[in-house]
Parts: sequence; structure tokens; C-alpha cells
Amino acid sequence: MKHAFSLILFSAIVGLLFTGIAATSTALEAHAPLFRVVDLNIGETTSITLHDDTTVSITFVALEEHQERVRQAVYGSTLQLKVNGNCVALDAGPYRLPITVAGIQIDCTVTKGLNTAGTPAFWGLNKDARIRLWPADSPLLRPDTMIYPVKQGWNATRTWFDNEPVHGGATIKKAIYYHAGMDIGASEGLVEVIAATDALVVQRGMDVLEGHAEDRPTSPRGDVVYLLDGRGWYYRYSHLKEIAPNVQLGTLIKQGDPVGIVGKEGASGGWSHLHFEIKSRQPSGKWGTQAAFGFLHEAYVNEFGLKLYANARPAQMIVAGERAILDGSRSWSADDSIVHYEWILNDGSTMPGDIVSPAYDTPGSYCETLKLSDQHGNTAYDFAYVMVLDPDDLTHYAPSLNINHHPSRNIKVGDEITFKVRAFGMKGGTETWDFGDGSVPQSTQSSKDTKPHAPDGYAELTHRYAQPGDYIVTVRRSHANGQLATAKTWVHVTAQEQRQRSRP
Repeated sequence: MKHAFSLILFSAIVGLLFTGIAATSTALEAHAPLFRVVDLNIGETTSITLHDDTTVSITFVALEEHQERVRQAVYGSTLQLKVNGNCVALDAGPYRLPITVAGIQIDCTVTKGLNTAGTPAFWGLNKDARIRLWPADSPLLRPDTMIYPVKQGWNATRTWFDNEPVHGGATIKKAIYYHAGMDIGASEGLVEVIAATDALVVQRGMDVLEGHAEDRPTSPRGDVVYLLDGRGWYYRYSHLKEIAPNVQLGTLIKQGDPVGIVGKEGASGGWSHLHFEIKSRQPSGKWGTQAAFGFLHEAYVNEFGLKLYANARPAQMIVAGERAILDGSRSWSADDSIVHYEWILNDGSTMPGDIVSPAYDTPGSYCETLKLSDQHGNTAYDFAYVMVLDPDDLTHYAPSLNINHHPSRNIKVGDEITFKVRAFGMKGGTETWDFGDGSVPQSTQSSKDTKPHAPDGYAELTHRYAQPGDYIVTVRRSHANGQLATAKTWVHVTAQEQRQRSRP
């Protein structure tokens, strides 16, 4: 059958979403997404007409969902498909970009396992998987219709960032909260949030614009802004410390206009970040998350000319005595020119390769460094977080640290950089900072107040670098039970006269 859901849906959006809105909103240009979306059950076949009028036949043959041992949380999936008669293996899960096969681009944003123990309302998925398709040479979004929504570098700090099982809270629960949307970690009170698109303001805190409260994704909360763009997508900006004065109900704001300041308000878990999530009507007819990692990747690359980045995520949880799988294969190069992967482990040893499997014998929170380089001499870093549980206590998380720094882009020799840290599940000890430049280590002690919104939750200090280079900042703190938590961040420093737009 022909699958024209997206076109029908867009027509309905144009007719309904803007009904009853002030006349000023008519300046918001409507435009259909470039991709088509289909929900399928295993064994189902359908045909989809793409935006360039080509037709794609797709059969969903099989699904394997990959689970970790402790909570049986789904952390990724492999789909077996037949696309235009070609057998295709498609990996799904966080930090995945669409792949090009059989003359099209394709990705899978969610599979049924995230509904089993998670929150089905996040996705509006009634079938086994959701698949998006583009023509092979198509951008993911119309050019110039989205920019990166925070004024900082790509993947600048530890964050869940994508649709992962969340590990947090006082105890480990079998009920799994799968994150939906993009969490972009950033320094509380220092990083500006901006509008990713031209948009209509439909929610500011507790106030919702008439016509956008019933059967809409909006939900009044003091730290939340919802914006509606010309695709009929609702954009949620959450955990804001401040909402910008220009964000007023019924007004149009332009791409790049201020939305607010990053904070840890609302249901943030106590760590500072922007929750950025897109909601749109899905093939089920329900509102659901429109997975945005690929869109933000494309927006940042287009805006800043990024050529290379490392991706060591997602985080993982194992039990002492087991091996972790450190996977850097999601790393990206603009011209597929990555020539070397190296993992620098917590004990100082190194392991070459994009995927390695070190053993962990001692409980704690580990932060392993992925270093990669391309044939042009560019270097990039990212960090894999491995939580190792005590085999005699599988109900409590290991203590952990959340760190960030600001600024995170265009840092020059002598610039003052603010670093922040907060401990979670930690008793006793102090944080010890190694700035990676041979300077004397410094110490902090983040607040003992465990309330998520504690104003002084993060400890803060500043540092300046005297020479250009790439610096790995390492923070360590030991729990009273001896378990060590480690966190890291990457600081790229240029000479005063340099401007390197290819760096994140």
C-alpha cells in the first residue's frame, strides 16, 4: 500500500494547529518535513512515497533488542529489513545517524522494548518499530531551518544526551525510565539557550496559549518553554534557570533569539542541562518524540563547520568482574577519514581500536577516554562512563560526579574558564582536580545538600591555560566505602590569534 501519512498529517497540521491563534502567528511559514515515517510490525510490508516522488518498498523481517544484565534495559537494537528487494541490517539506538542503503537514507528511532518497562506515552508507538526514510541525497531537514539550541560546543559535557535508559535515584529499580529527547549538559547559570527554529511561543512556564492545551504536548511547569515551528512540531525547552523576557505567549521569535539560561529546575535530577525535545504527530495518530540527534548533528555541522567528533556514548552499567564494551564506532568524520582510535583507560593503559572490552574488578564510576584522529591531523576526544556495581549490592548505584565547563568553544590562551562539579550518591571525601597541564591539583567539595534544586549544589572554580593544546581535565572523589568516582572533560585551547571553527 502507499504510505502517505506524513503528507496527510502535514495538511492536517496546517489546518488545525494555528486555528484561533493571534494574527501575528500567520507569519510563521509552514513547511513539510523532508522525511517520511512509518510504524511497522515484524512481518509487515509497505510502500512509501518520498518527498522526491520516488517509491520505496520495505519489509520488516526481524528484530533483536540488546539488553544489559542488571535491569534488562534495552540499549540498542538490530533490525533486519528488506528495502527495495535488498536485505539490510539496521542498527537502532542512541547516537545513530541515518545510513544510506538501497538508494535511500533510513533510520529507526524507537522499538517496542522501550515501551515494555518505559513510558509508552513518550513515543506514541503501537507497533514493533518506527522507521524514517529520506532520498539518498537529501538533507535531514530543510537547509537553514534548525540551529544548535545552546551557545556552547558539541557534546561539551557529560550528559545522557539521547534516548537511553536513565541510571539515577537512590536505588536501582527494575522499572526503567527511558529518556526521550536530547539532554544537553551545560554550566548552570552561564550558558544561553536559543530558539532552534523560527517559532510561535505556545507555553511560557505555567501559562499556555489558548488552543494549545488540549490534546497537545504542552504541560505547565515553571521551568519549561514550548515553541511551535512551521513543521507543526512542538519544541520543549526544560530546566531553565531563567526564561528570556522576549518569550511571551502568542509572539513569534526568530531562530537564534534568546529562550533562557540553562539550569537544573524541574525534574532535572539535580544536574544542570537543557532538555530539548521535539514532539510531533506520529503514524499512530498520537503525539510522540521526534528523535533529534541527527537533526542537531546536521545543524551544528552546518553552522560551525565541524569536521570530526568522537562519540564514546552511551553510558553503561555492569557488575564488578565483568567486561564493558567501549564503543567508539558512532564517532563521525565529514569525509570518512578517521584513521586511528585509541582508548586511554583509568589505570593509564591504552587499547587501540574503535571497540574494546576491558575488565573491571572494582566497583565505582569510571570515565574512559576515547581519542581519535583523521588523515588531516585533526584530533577529537570523548568519554565513556562505566558504572560498576558491587556484586553483593545490586540495589545501589555507585557514586558519581557530574562536571562541566564554560566557555566550551573558541577558548584562547589566558581565557578564564569556569569549572563546576556535583557529586551524586557520595558520602565523605573531596573532589580533586587535575587540569591536564601540569599545574598544581585543586580541591573542591560540592554541596552536601542532596536536594536536586539546591542553589549551591555545584562546587565551582576557575582555571587559565598558558599554552595552546588539548587538555583532559580529570576530577576524582572517593566515597566513604572506598568506591572511586571519576569524571572528565575536554578543553581545546588555541593561541590568541587563532580561530578554528572545525573544533567543537
